[in-house]
Amino acid sequence: MSFPPEQVPLFLAVLDTGSFSAAARKLGRVPSAISMAMGHLEAELGLQLFDRTGREPQPTAAARALEPQARLLAQQLQQLNQQALALHAGLEKRLTLAIAPELLATAWAEHLQPVVEQFPALVVEVLVAPQADALELLHAGRAQLALVFERPSFDAREDFQEQGAETLVAVMSTRHPLWTQLQAQGGAHIDMAQLAASRQILVASRDPSLTDTRFVFSHHLWRADSHGAARSLIAAGLCWGWLPHSFVEPHIHSGELVQIPLSNLSNGTRLFVDWVWSKERPLGLAAALFVQQLQLPPAKS
Repeated sequence: MSFPPEQVPLFLAVLDTGSFSAAARKLGRVPSAISMAMGHLEAELGLQLFDRTGREPQPTAAARALEPQARLLAQQLQQLNQQALALHAGLEKRLTLAIAPELLATAWAEHLQPVVEQFPALVVEVLVAPQADALELLHAGRAQLALVFERPSFDAREDFQEQGAETLVAVMSTRHPLWTQLQAQGGAHIDMAQLAASRQILVASRDPSLTDTRFVFSHHLWRADSHGAARSLIAAGLCWGWLPHSFVEPHIHSGELVQIPLSNLSNGTRLFVDWVWSKERPLGLAAALFVQQLQLPPAKS
């Protein structure tokens, strides 16, 4: 005893139209074919689905009990067919986004809404990795798109779309020895020589050979592959480091961290934030639609 999937559209058409003849017109069939199909379905299930004593068939309690699952199955079959057609047309099996951890707080997810509306069965995967590792995932074909800070040099293998900008600031804990010394001496600034001699935490690749030297100031480096881990080490007074201002602002406001008052340069490096994809392999339908959303002008408020 089973409900044949091919009978689901016929069953729902009778429920929706109220008669075998109207269902036949809707489906392009003859009424006798619809009536016979419902009779076979009732025999298969061992249930009376329609009361035929009146002029038009009336759904029984059994039919109404089966209706919600039948509608769900019809929707799933429709999505399955759409997914099969999309795969045939070039839809990727999975859309993978690699995101630098410092950028997780940015508005990156909103561009997915039109993509999942267009391809509701699409599987989306988000990988969080330090910038160098995120770009490695991209070039290895493991991810289709990467959200990263602007790169120190141009890579001819890449295309990109700017999403915005973020400011990195040098911060330390009020428990850090340099800050304690500054307060004790009544000083106003910390110079670069002091920072160079003090332990720095760098959010960097898991591969020690991949380091963005733009933010290396100290002779004594620790490394972390997430900004959360770096903040914890900084908050413990163990080191200082560069972190996104939007991420550390609440911790500065609470007094846990301070933006280091540098003596010979301003504290803040503004970097553009880009979505990057590879020129070396074509984008699938979902990735291409995602890029199209990135390139749309901002909506007017």
